[in-house]
Amino acid sequence: MHITDLFSKTVLFSGMLMLNSIATAHDNHHMMNIPIVSSSSASHIPDVDMTNQPEQQIHSDHAQHLNEQVDQSGSIHEHMKDHGGQIVHSTVLENKWMMNDDGDGELKSRLKSWIGTDENKLFLSGHLGKAESTQEHYDISALYSRKISDFWDIQTGVRYRNDQHKVKDKQQVDAQLGILGLAPYYFETEGYLYISDDEQISMSLEMERDILFTQKFIAMPYLDAEVIFSDHSKYAKKTGLANLQAGIQTRYEITKKVMPFIDIAYSYENGLKQTNWQAETKSASGLVYGAGITFKF
Repeated sequence: MHITDLFSKTVLFSGMLMLNSIATAHDNHHMMNIPIVSSSSASHIPDVDMTNQPEQQIHSDHAQHLNEQVDQSGSIHEHMKDHGGQIVHSTVLENKWMMNDDGDGELKSRLKSWIGTDENKLFLSGHLGKAESTQEHYDISALYSRKISDFWDIQTGVRYRNDQHKVKDKQQVDAQLGILGLAPYYFETEGYLYISDDEQISMSLEMERDILFTQKFIAMPYLDAEVIFSDHSKYAKKTGLANLQAGIQTRYEITKKVMPFIDIAYSYENGLKQTNWQAETKSASGLVYGAGITFKF
């Protein structure tokens, strides 16, 4: 009995000692998380309710504030992208061989390239023509384009002309002012006014519209015209409607970048004035037809 009582007391004492150790360790753990503040600085610490703002929430709010500062620095750039501020570009090159009723052929090329945003663009465009057994003539325009409405841009720049037919004044430079946009009934429209030396004042107009038969088979009615208001140069053109070409170009889009086509149109040319450098020519008109290919990048 004495041994049994002694064993029971020993077990009871050991259990109480273990419980006391666990309680002491738990109290020390909480004491380690409490910052030690000196009495001299305690009065400067604000009264913060830590139960309403746990430590994890404080760190989260601080990180969110830093992220907002970083995002704010790029907010203007992102806003511009969302509203058409990104820079894009496009280039279209068209080559075609056209023949008249007499069987005379002419190579015609047209280039249009631009880069910029929805608001501001830089345009580079050009035209080249070379009839059989003759010298080529071409023009290149450099333009700044500014958006003035949802569907229209106003453009200004210069045009350089080179005509190898002429003996004098082969090269000329014109001031160019125009408008580009989408007219009613979805006609893409380009109209330009040109002013140069020798009172050369003229205007050009180009209009075209796509009519889809299928997603790849497309007809495009078009109109190209030039009007002369005044011309006192050595190789002057007659005033009024100088030339006109109205037709239909029908293309098949192998891809959106490669598009062969056939072209048939009515063509009119008013002719040239009598000057010391050239003889007067009569007006001419008739059908022209041909084929070509358009590349788009």
